[in-house]
Amino acid sequence: MAELLQMESTEETESGNHTLLTEFVLSGLSSHPELQHLLFFTFCLVYTMTVVGNLLICVVHPTLCTSMYFFLRALAFLDVSTASTVVPKMLVSFLSEDRSILYMGCATQLYCVIFFGATEWYLLAAMAYDRCVAICNPLRYTVIMKARVCLSLVLLSCCSGNVVSVVQTAWVFTMPFCGPRKINHFFCDIPPLILLSCTDTSLYEKQMVAATVLVIFTPFCLILVSYACIISSILKISSAESRHKTFSTCSSHLIVVILYCASGTLNYLRPNSHNSQDTKKVVAVIYTTIIPMLNPLIYSLRNKEVREVLIVTMAVLVKK
Repeated sequence: MAELLQMESTEETESGNHTLLTEFVLSGLSSHPELQHLLFFTFCLVYTMTVVGNLLICVVHPTLCTSMYFFLRALAFLDVSTASTVVPKMLVSFLSEDRSILYMGCATQLYCVIFFGATEWYLLAAMAYDRCVAICNPLRYTVIMKARVCLSLVLLSCCSGNVVSVVQTAWVFTMPFCGPRKINHFFCDIPPLILLSCTDTSLYEKQMVAATVLVIFTPFCLILVSYACIISSILKISSAESRHKTFSTCSSHLIVVILYCASGTLNYLRPNSHNSQDTKKVVAVIYTTIIPMLNPLIYSLRNKEVREVLIVTMAVLVKK
């Protein structure tokens, strides 16, 4: 009833046969009232772990000065930003019947989600190149991966992510929306927004597939090329222990790449599928909340250097 009153109170103006919307209503992650408080505490804990874990990377890793840790700090910032774009609004929706989001707020949220997600993909490709140089050309690693080169790769990733995000957001919000204003999702994402359009979306679906290829599969192919070179170099190492140690430095990155590739592909290759919206919610939870929480564990706690620095840092804090 409260949701109906909220929808009725929204200001609307008629323009031809279409309705000019001033806000949307998010359905949320779950429609079961008995689960709302449990979900709130669960995702509040997940978000807290995400923020603390990634900020810890930013605090600890400056003492480790190689380019790999520079990229990890950038990745940690993107993870916190992605989670902060989605989770706070989701937490509010668990405790409030008002799940409305302003039209401009929805556009802003969509832009941020795409920007941080696309930037992270390009950054993962840059990290693969960094590992490739470190393993395939170790004697020239510090010469090739200078601070200026690392900064340029991060800025290029951000610029590429911004271009993709501006184009996608502008394309979605130039479509006319009519009929129901309820977004079947817990944040403003492309697939559920397309379903609200009252125009033919076939052209957008083709453009969405092209964008998915550009954002996901192009960096993924670059990552595969980098790892082909890495594996070729590892196989030339005579010692089995050295081969295992060398490959272990790349395994964390591979795990993250596979998780992002699987979730991104499932979510965006079929943007207008009505039957899979609940599945898309689960997938979206993975790449907006779960992976950002796991990244500090995957990258840091499995790294001996980081564990040692973390122990020293915690010891200093305890003494203070």
